[in-house]
Amino acid sequence: MRNPKKIIILFCLLVAAGYLILGASKSMKNFDEKSIQNNFKDGDIIFQTSQSAQCEAIRIATLSKFSHCGIIYIENGKTYVYEAVQPVKMTLLSNWITHGEDSKYVVKRLKNSGEILNKEVLSKMKSYGSTLNKIDYDQYFEWSDEKIYCSELVWKIYKVGANIELCELQKLKEFNLTNPKVKAILFKRYGTKIPYEESVVAPSQIANSDKLITIFDTY
Repeated sequence: MRNPKKIIILFCLLVAAGYLILGASKSMKNFDEKSIQNNFKDGDIIFQTSQSAQCEAIRIATLSKFSHCGIIYIENGKTYVYEAVQPVKMTLLSNWITHGEDSKYVVKRLKNSGEILNKEVLSKMKSYGSTLNKIDYDQYFEWSDEKIYCSELVWKIYKVGANIELCELQKLKEFNLTNPKVKAILFKRYGTKIPYEESVVAPSQIANSDKLITIFDTY
């Protein structure tokens, strides 16, 4: 005879799974509607909270909820995020959103983008960005094009393609490096030779840029 308690537990698990699937379905429906309503454009910058020990350390060090960002590209009627992960690549926006904590994200846009980011400028941005495609992710956050990290990719595409510096660069030593979790990541990456003078740009710096305006926020 089957154990009635086990049957009840199994039933509850199946019901819970059903709610999760239904919730995900509704979330995707809302995503489609909101994308249309907010009219995302080429060159918009999107931010999220990624989930990993390194991303947590980035949030702590930069005193920000954001640990990842990318640039929105619209190609052949589909919306993508051009991002520096492993490696630099294009990711469908709908998939990119699900990679963030609770699928939350913020989209920001350059002020007066309609005037500044014309077809010629966007073409230059994408042309330069394409030279970085498939480059390895830079876990050491060095300021070079040999490898590249997320906010560095966004910053350089705007700088080279549109001649716009979204924010000033900072030295690694200027961030909050005293937290034990941050220290652990730094030691894992660099050992005792931490490059405190290295120029870096964090997602939080770009997100706080006075050159951008928020057009969508699900937090």
